[in-house]
Amino acid sequence: MLKSKLYIFIFLFTAAFASAQPSANVIDQVAAVVGGKIVLKSEIEQQYQQYLQQGNYSDPNLKCKILDQLMLTKLLLNQAILDSVEVTDEQVNQKIEQNLAHYISQIGSVERLEEYYGKSVPEIKEEFRPVMKDQLLSQQMQSTVTKGITASPLDVRRYFESISRDSLPLISAEVEYAQIVRNVPVTDERKREAKTQLEDIRKRITSGEDFGTLAFLYSQDKESAKQNGELGFVNRNDLVPEFSAAAFRLKNSNEVSEIVESKFGFHIIQLIERRGEKINVRHILIKPVVKPDDVVATQLLMDSVVREIRAGNMKFSEAAERYSNDTDTKMNAGIVANPNTGAVRFQTNEVEPAVLFQLDKLEVGEISNPSLITTMEGVQAYRVLKLAVRTSPHQLNMTDDYQRLQEITLNNKQVKALNDWKNKKKVLTYISIADDYKKCDIVNSWTSAK
Repeated sequence: MLKSKLYIFIFLFTAAFASAQPSANVIDQVAAVVGGKIVLKSEIEQQYQQYLQQGNYSDPNLKCKILDQLMLTKLLLNQAILDSVEVTDEQVNQKIEQNLAHYISQIGSVERLEEYYGKSVPEIKEEFRPVMKDQLLSQQMQSTVTKGITASPLDVRRYFESISRDSLPLISAEVEYAQIVRNVPVTDERKREAKTQLEDIRKRITSGEDFGTLAFLYSQDKESAKQNGELGFVNRNDLVPEFSAAAFRLKNSNEVSEIVESKFGFHIIQLIERRGEKINVRHILIKPVVKPDDVVATQLLMDSVVREIRAGNMKFSEAAERYSNDTDTKMNAGIVANPNTGAVRFQTNEVEPAVLFQLDKLEVGEISNPSLITTMEGVQAYRVLKLAVRTSPHQLNMTDDYQRLQEITLNNKQVKALNDWKNKKKVLTYISIADDYKKCDIVNSWTSAK
């Protein structure tokens, strides 16, 4: 049932991160050429190894399917270039950040991610960038091809009735949830204290002490502190705006910036080297310390919000819009989206353990008491959760799984449209396939009709 979905999205889901994985021992050779785009054997091997690392069993036909999908992606990319489709640096950087955040949450920490890839985060971002740009161009071209395709209720019912009752799959337990995240405010007094501390460090540097040593000793950016504050070569858009502006104003090697405030705290920055629009800097970060009284005050505020919601005096969606500091969810009734799918439903093994622990104690429609957390920006906050949907393991059916069935039905129609488009374009496009893959029936279809 899900094979067609894998067929369309296997490359789009994995390519950028496969490119930066520890490489397999494969000597690069050309597997196929589509228009002006090349598919390398190493690309196929990387995706195949990633598939195995995700706990899947070896499939002798999978490499043929991966090549077929890569060729389709190259065809889309080739057409996107011919049609002058464009993506912005901001779109590329945003997608990289989203994927990095997801992989960091999966692997456990930034340090583990860097250890796994054998690269720093800025180096990983830099390696992702051209691959991610090609991926987004392919996606935009695919969206153009499938634009306007819909799945009506009649389409969904026909699809469901086409499935043999003996073949209906078992659906795992799933949840949908919403959240309100209220940051503990930092007082002006605490900001002044942090800034004063950083001013003292800056004076020591201007008096001759080594920036890197002081970064190692005092910077509260733990990852870069291990490298004496060094970030590695990055682009403007890799940095938060305030930091980026200050860093790119530095002209001379070893020049030190004035104090810069960002959402992470206060920084001073030292220029190491600039190469065109790439820059390598060190920085020292000092974060304002929140006052215990403000932690208590935030808890009391969220306690009162919870009471108002439970009493029926305020809707959860209203409270999220009014009180939440989480920009991704506050204007969407607090609803949390699954980063793996873009949908709002999570399989329970996809939910952050601390969140799942709280959700397990709730009935559908209930909200949790506020709990103190640390956000990804390192900010203390109180989080309130609402369990919107919980499903038990069950056999696929129209009542519980209509949205899922509609997505599959739509996907099947998109696959057909994409295949029809491919069959028209491949006749007009130069296609070459290495002899090693000509035994693959699915790959041979690319040249059989030419």
